[in-house]
Amino acid sequence: MKILLIEDEPKTVQSLKQGLEENSYEVEVAYDGTIAKQLALRNNYSLIVSDIIIPGINGLELCKQLRAEGIQTPILMLTALSTTDDKLLGFDAGADDYLGKPFDFKEFLARIKALLKRSSQTQLDAQVLKFADLEMDLISKLVTRSGQSINLTSKEFQLLEYFLRNQEMVISKAQIAENIWEVEDENSSNLIEVYVNYLRKKVDKGFASKLIHTQFGRGYILKNE
Repeated sequence: MKILLIEDEPKTVQSLKQGLEENSYEVEVAYDGTIAKQLALRNNYSLIVSDIIIPGINGLELCKQLRAEGIQTPILMLTALSTTDDKLLGFDAGADDYLGKPFDFKEFLARIKALLKRSSQTQLDAQVLKFADLEMDLISKLVTRSGQSINLTSKEFQLLEYFLRNQEMVISKAQIAENIWEVEDENSSNLIEVYVNYLRKKVDKGFASKLIHTQFGRGYILKNE
């Protein structure tokens, strides 16, 4: 599997590249966002790993531009900025996961494996997930409700997909944190609440029946009421 690593710190590049190659990944390096964009548009990567603060196009803007170009390659953001608001900016830009610096290489590798596994599984799964009048096309990334198109960020799409795969089942915040963010962290609770509210505004607002419901003290459930 081929990974595009976007980082301008030589020591970090050397360390991550060596570690990835020792784990049988092929790594191509870009030291600034402008070159990285050219490479991402020209080549087929299994995963993109990008720092946020890089020369040229910064990591957030690069992510937005790649998504706008239709690039659906999983993107893992690396940065020293790791508050909830910082993470929201990254996910809103279209990132699939976010790892704050400094980090242990084992955790970095685990995040990569999880993203690659999820991406591979999505390609093997059924093309369309449905519930009530809600439809999600996993190939085209198109989501509609009653025929109306719903525009979702990458992380919102993943969260809604998880709801659709577990429809009419109560899903705890811990399950969402583990399966969508690949962490077991109580601090992710606020982030989850924010994203569930984002989904509600896009999926339920303006429709007679609500699909995303809170089960107080337990989590959330996708059901038609």
